[in-house]
Amino acid sequence: MVARPLVLAPALLCCCLAATFSRSHAHAEQPEFRRLWPAGAPAAKADTSADQPGLWIYPATPQPNQQPSRTAVVICPGGGYGIHAVDHEGTQPARFFNRLGITAFVLRYRLAPYRHPVPLNDALRAIRFVRSHAEEFQIDPDRVGIMGFSAGGHLASTALTLFTPPDAAAADPIDRLSSRPSFGILGYPVISFSAEFAHRGSARNLLGPDASADQLAALSSDRNVTKDTPPTFLFHTAEDSGVPPENSIAFFTACKRAGVPAELHVFQQGQHGVGLAPGHPALQSWLDTATTWLRQNALLAHGTRRAVTGTVQLNGTPLRWGSIALRPRNPHQPTAWAMISGGKFSVPQHSGPLAGEYDVVVTDMGAVQPGPTIDDARILNSPHQITIGDADASLELSYSDK
Repeated sequence: MVARPLVLAPALLCCCLAATFSRSHAHAEQPEFRRLWPAGAPAAKADTSADQPGLWIYPATPQPNQQPSRTAVVICPGGGYGIHAVDHEGTQPARFFNRLGITAFVLRYRLAPYRHPVPLNDALRAIRFVRSHAEEFQIDPDRVGIMGFSAGGHLASTALTLFTPPDAAAADPIDRLSSRPSFGILGYPVISFSAEFAHRGSARNLLGPDASADQLAALSSDRNVTKDTPPTFLFHTAEDSGVPPENSIAFFTACKRAGVPAELHVFQQGQHGVGLAPGHPALQSWLDTATTWLRQNALLAHGTRRAVTGTVQLNGTPLRWGSIALRPRNPHQPTAWAMISGGKFSVPQHSGPLAGEYDVVVTDMGAVQPGPTIDDARILNSPHQITIGDADASLELSYSDK
């Protein structure tokens, strides 16, 4: 028998790396833990671990030759505001993000019998705390996001929608910083406390058994989305009966209505509480889609995005219909992409490239008319390489297939 090398598809490779990394840290040194309020948390009932919120710190571990992303994320494990599912909804995601060059902080927030707004105050303090230590953690204070699973997703969603502005007059310098997260990632989150798909147990633990209809509505995060809500990535499963996918759909719909950049993935299979979903051929791909979302939002590489406009000609005439992709030589930078119509294209700054080297890939998609014009979309073969600098760019591209 001849041995054949094992070749992994990119998506499978990503998930295998995550699984290997998780196993390699099964007995790793315990992460550092810091209290959010070293002298004691406000409204604390005692001085036990349950009364003093804090962060487990997981520094980024980027790949060789990878430039630091300087991005950080605070992770809120789920548990219905009654427990913390720290392993599969805290530590394991933290380790995964570390491999992307992201420094992660797993939040130990206060649970029942503490009521709202105590957990929210803990989450907002965590954002401020990380920003206040930006130099120490080697992160950019403008690139601090929040992530949450299940009820932790509810907590993260309230931080995304009910954040508070900096208090310039605060005695504590940490409170002088903004608590608005830079981005959000929500995994099968509890969103509504008032709809028919609400998670009653989370609402009861957070607000008590006698919460009014107005209180439940006030903490239904889809009702609180505004144009200032940060960009958000969501994933859920259609089979989730504990926290139905209508929760994520409601938040995504609210983001779309408010003009907030958002992306939603609902997978057919999977019960509630899947975490990284190791071994599931479809559901584990949420790691790939989240990674791509982070990359395309320029959160895995540092720099300023630039707008790109231009023209494309094929055989001396404007390309009727197609696409253009600026593929970065640095795989951690976003790909800039646009449709071509009548020989023209435009990539706005918010989805444009960072400074660096790019390969230009133009695809001819035929002509928009009643009958067929070409058998298949085709990549035009004449290579173009460009350098994006510190200013917006304008390109004039010419191709020939003769």
